[in-house]
Amino acid sequence: MAIFDTPKEAFGALRPICVKITKEQTVNNVQCLHSQLQKVGDAALQELQEYVLFPLRFALRTPGLKQDRFVQSVVECIHFIISRTCVQNQQLLRDLFSDLSLCMSSPSNHGQLAIISEELKMAVVQGLTALLHSAYGDIVLSLYQPDMLPTQGFVISLLLAVAEHEKSRQLQILALKCLLVLILQCDCPDTHCSFDNNDLVQVGDSFASFLPGITLGMTRIISGDVKQGHLVTIYAIKVWYKVVGLVMANDQLSQNQHDKKMLPAGASKLAELVVCRKPEWVKSTASKLDVLLQKLCSCAAGNTHWKVRLELVELVHHLLSGCNKSLKQSIGHLLEVLVGFVGDERPEVQARCSQVLRNISEQCVVCENKDFTDVLSENLHALATALPRLMRTLNDQSKLASLGLLVGYLKLLGHKVNVVLNSTVHLGRLSKALMQILELDVTDVRIVEERRLTSEAEELQQPLSGSDHLRKWSKPAAQRKYFKYFNEERVFALLQQICRVLGYYGNLYLLVDHFMELYQESVVYRKQAALVINELLLGAAGLDVDVLHERETPVSTDDLKATVISIIEEYTSAANWHLVTSIESEYETGSHTNQPKCHGFTGGSRSGYLYSNQSLTVHTMNNNIWQICIQLEGIGYFARVLNIEFRLLLMTSLYPVIEKVGAETLFVNQMAARTLVDLCQACGYDSLQELINQNSDYLVNTISLNLRRLTQHPHTPRVISVMFSYSDASLLPLVDDVVQDVLLSLDHYYDVRAQLIFTVLHSLMTALAHWFPPKDPVQKMEKPQDAACRSGTTAGEIQRFFQEYQHQKHLAEGDVEIDLDKTECEILDQLEPDISCSHPDVKKELPAHIQIAKDVMERCIHLMSDKSIKLRLKVLDVLELCVTVLQSNVNELLPMVHRAWSPLVQRLTNDDPLVVLRAFKVLCKLADTCGDFLRSRVSKNILPKVTRSLVSQAPVSGKAGPIYSHTLSYKLQLAVLQGFGKLCEKLDLGETDLDMVVSTCLPYLSSRQPQKLQEAACSVFYSLTEVDPDAIWLILNEVYCPEAYNPPHFSLPPIQLTGMGKQRNEFTDNVLRLLQGFQ
Repeated sequence: MAIFDTPKEAFGALRPICVKITKEQTVNNVQCLHSQLQKVGDAALQELQEYVLFPLRFALRTPGLKQDRFVQSVVECIHFIISRTCVQNQQLLRDLFSDLSLCMSSPSNHGQLAIISEELKMAVVQGLTALLHSAYGDIVLSLYQPDMLPTQGFVISLLLAVAEHEKSRQLQILALKCLLVLILQCDCPDTHCSFDNNDLVQVGDSFASFLPGITLGMTRIISGDVKQGHLVTIYAIKVWYKVVGLVMANDQLSQNQHDKKMLPAGASKLAELVVCRKPEWVKSTASKLDVLLQKLCSCAAGNTHWKVRLELVELVHHLLSGCNKSLKQSIGHLLEVLVGFVGDERPEVQARCSQVLRNISEQCVVCENKDFTDVLSENLHALATALPRLMRTLNDQSKLASLGLLVGYLKLLGHKVNVVLNSTVHLGRLSKALMQILELDVTDVRIVEERRLTSEAEELQQPLSGSDHLRKWSKPAAQRKYFKYFNEERVFALLQQICRVLGYYGNLYLLVDHFMELYQESVVYRKQAALVINELLLGAAGLDVDVLHERETPVSTDDLKATVISIIEEYTSAANWHLVTSIESEYETGSHTNQPKCHGFTGGSRSGYLYSNQSLTVHTMNNNIWQICIQLEGIGYFARVLNIEFRLLLMTSLYPVIEKVGAETLFVNQMAARTLVDLCQACGYDSLQELINQNSDYLVNTISLNLRRLTQHPHTPRVISVMFSYSDASLLPLVDDVVQDVLLSLDHYYDVRAQLIFTVLHSLMTALAHWFPPKDPVQKMEKPQDAACRSGTTAGEIQRFFQEYQHQKHLAEGDVEIDLDKTECEILDQLEPDISCSHPDVKKELPAHIQIAKDVMERCIHLMSDKSIKLRLKVLDVLELCVTVLQSNVNELLPMVHRAWSPLVQRLTNDDPLVVLRAFKVLCKLADTCGDFLRSRVSKNILPKVTRSLVSQAPVSGKAGPIYSHTLSYKLQLAVLQGFGKLCEKLDLGETDLDMVVSTCLPYLSSRQPQKLQEAACSVFYSLTEVDPDAIWLILNEVYCPEAYNPPHFSLPPIQLTGMGKQRNEFTDNVLRLLQGFQ
């Protein structure tokens, strides 16, 4: 394509079409000119600019009705020319400005927007924007002369109409961008001419006449339908503060001479349009703008799109930076808007808001001769006064805005917040507001009724991996706090920030003393005050706090430590720590002591309400639970504050925390476990095990002292349980004396504290079973017939089997060959290798864990017949663990089992079904460890009664419906059947006993029995096949024989079984399933 680079060549190409347009104004001619212009170089087009524009301007000015398509093509052609050239003639700039704007004006109603296509409107707006960009140098200022005010007003009104009423978002945005270009505030990336202050004053004088119309129009757009899109709102906000920032700028108003510009003679109407920005006008305009500003900010602040809120922050920054004197009555509202965005959910808004606040606070804006601090303190006091009412009446979003405003004021005050806090009125108003807002909802009954499902000791029974045994950072989930006046988590997060900012900038001693007075003053404020104190310490240490600028002097470690020590002393005092959290704990701490219930551990009036029967309600116990949880959380916070320095405080704080880890209430237990992990992390321990082991010396000392006064310290056993649960075998030498003290306490208080102490013993024995697993577990000897019948037995194994059999037979008959060359002592050594020839009467000292297990089992034997079912159940659990620990030392186990047998039989045969269930579990454990020793005892004392019970219950369960599976009888049947098979297998019962067991379990193979009972009965037969498979096979075939058996030789008699030829019956399915196991 040829390009005409010289003006002469370009003129020759363009002249015919220009002449043709002048004569024939058609769309085709204009498009032809447009195509020819694309072949002309920029330099040549610049020389021919006015010549080429003439026919286009002439076409626009020709009278008569024109089609939108023709006008659009002309405007687009003009846009193409001026976008490639510079307009260097002032008059040409003015004429084009007027001509383009007239394209959107209604011919019949001059000044109003014409009813034309969106495409034409878009072309005109883009043409005006290109025209303003193409103005060369400062000739654009000619548009801001007083005589151009009518034309300017005409264009502005059209652009406002397009921006406000058009449905096309793109057209709205283009109109708003054109307004920005018109006020010399274009945000495009192109380079623009810079203007001095005098030039900007001229522009400001010009736009002062249009300020009301522009601000009103933009306010309507901003407060309009959100469906218009966030970009329209953003550009409307930008136009608003750019034009206000231009007209109401401090430097412009100070330089304004308040005189009207020189106007041509006879221009009286023109003079009415000119505005002189005198002080009276500024004051009046500022008051009107304040109304619009409040409406604008309220609408934009609630916009869901974060970019709109970010643009609102820019508005506040722009006006506070350049118009703080002219708009001084709006400063408070602007600050409120800015401060409200400090806690915005979007980090972009937060970051920009914090930066703007930092700049504003450094500038120290002066408002009505009042210091910036005074303005903020007044606003803070007013907000703190209204805050409780706002929190009760507003929705969550409005609550967030109010609290964001409060935290913003505190951040903006910075270290000057002490000026406010030193005022008793201000501090009191703020603290009472926090007390009312942070009131917890303690009406939920689930708080007090939730209990731990398992104890720490029971968790040790689970298999642990290499890292799990350290219990490293296994922090339980935090319990959510429910407040009376709000439910939103973000509201609580803002309240935490408020307290932390106060602690960061404020006087720590003043704040802690004030809130500690509230803590001691009333039970109503105690939880809220503790919450605030905890957050204050975090803020004072600079943890998890967001601030605008650094404080002047950080709080020293010594001050933090002294404050923490005093707070922990108050938290862990008896009146605030040993609170009733359940009826059981009240029973334990009050009814079985010599002290009256209303006094408990202390006799002070402050704690009396906690232990009085008249006030022991769910509300009171929930209140106590939350108070303990908040105090535990505070101790964890204090550990984070002091880090390694907190090790010095473990002597006073670790014991109370461990005591609460053993609490039965789920909320307290989980919070205490979290606190224990916090202590571990802060003090630099690798695991909870290391934490307890390294501090076990003074823990053990405290435990020993408290065990001697168990009535005054009834929760001491909990500490022992937790220590065993989280430690290892290295702790055993240290706690040996403590264990003896526990057993001594059991001997003295068995009628009062037995249940609590047996909880400790359960933890102890579980830990011992975990720390000292059996090295040589007892294994049953394989029966001879089992060994002979194993599949795959080799000839060598069969030979060795018969040799061993012959040897054992000779020994049994006394046929022993003695080598006369051996000495008598050697023979004795061979026959009795365990007896020393030199010291036959000296007994070896038992290992510590074996001796402890014996001592504990001794107590179990005595208390197995206690009248309390709960205690009997606990005793049986501990007895089972004792057997587990002692099974590696049979010589000590068997005498203890002999002594325990008689009371255990009573539990199995003549006790509550729950106890029978647990006792049967113990019996199965005994059979597993010392089966031969118990064979005759079980056969004589247990089997007859157990089998009679099962036989009597079989018809009942066979006829029962689905509800039977929820009864205690069913659970007892199921437990006995599930353990019966293994019990018989371990005890290696004789033929008579096996027949008794088989006849008892056969009815449970009926399909009429509950499914789980059938499965349990099948498991018994599976186990019995390991004892005597031939007998079991024969018995099953007597019940039902699925096939006929032919003898291997004709000389043998035919095989006849009772079950042959029987029809299918209720036993058939289970019998077939069992017989398949023999194939």
